Amino acid sequence: METIIVKNYDEMSSEAANVIARLLQSRQNAVLGLATGSTPEGLYARLVQMYEEKVIDFEAVTCFNLDEYAGLSPDHPQSYHYYMNHHLFNKVNVKKKNIYIPSCGTANIETACREYDRKIKESGGIDLQILGLGVNGHIGFNEPADQLQLNTHIVNLAKETIEENSRFFSTEEDVPRQAITMGVGSIMRAKRIMLLASGGKKAEAVRQMTCGKVSTRHPASLLQLHQNVLIIVDREAASLL
Repeated sequence: METIIVKNYDEMSSEAANVIARLLQSRQNAVLGLATGSTPEGLYARLVQMYEEKVIDFEAVTCFNLDEYAGLSPDHPQSYHYYMNHHLFNKVNVKKKNIYIPSCGTANIETACREYDRKIKESGGIDLQILGLGVNGHIGFNEPADQLQLNTHIVNLAKETIEENSRFFSTEEDVPRQAITMGVGSIMRAKRIMLLASGGKKAEAVRQMTCGKVSTRHPASLLQLHQNVLIIVDREAASLL
C-alpha cells in the first residue's frame, strides 16, 4: 500500500483527479471503476473541470460503477444512476454505451450479477478502481461479515451503513435495506485501486485498513493483499496512523 496524506478534502480530491488524469492521458481507452457517496464528489467536480479545460477526454473511456441501491429507479434522486449522471456523466463526453451501473431492476438478480462481472472481464478488466471507505470498513457495499462474496451480488446493508446514508434521505426509514454490489473479488481484480477517505469519522477505519489484521470483519483490510493500492487521506482521516 502507498499512502498519501494531504491537508484537507480539497487536496484529496485534486490529488485523486491528477492520478486519473495521468491514466487517461496515457491510456485513452482506460476502464474506470467508479464509486459514489459524498467522498468522491470533489474528485468528480475536478475531473469535469479538467475535461472543460481539455486536459482530459472521456470519449473512449469505459466506466463500471461499484454498486446501486435495490428498489430505487434510475431516475430516483438518491439512486447511483442519478448520482453519476449529475456529478459526472452528463458533464463529460463519455459514451452512454460505455457506462455500466449494477441494476436490481430485473427478475433474475443472480443472472444480472454474473452478466455484470462478465462485462468487466470482456472490457479487459478495470484499470483503476476508485473506492470510498465506510465507517465500519466496508468497501462498495461489502459489509463486515464472517464470510464475503467474491463476485457481484445482492447484499443486506448493515445498520451502520443505513444510519450513515440516512443523511441523504428524508428519514432513515427511506434508506433501502439492500443493494447490488461488486464483490471483494471483483474489486481485487482491478489492476490498480485508489481509496479515498476524509474526516475524523473515518480515522479508525483507515487505521484498521492499513495497520490492522486482514479480516472479513473489516473488508477494507483485504486491500493489504492487493499489489497496487493507493490510499489518499486527509490529516483528520489519517490521525490514528
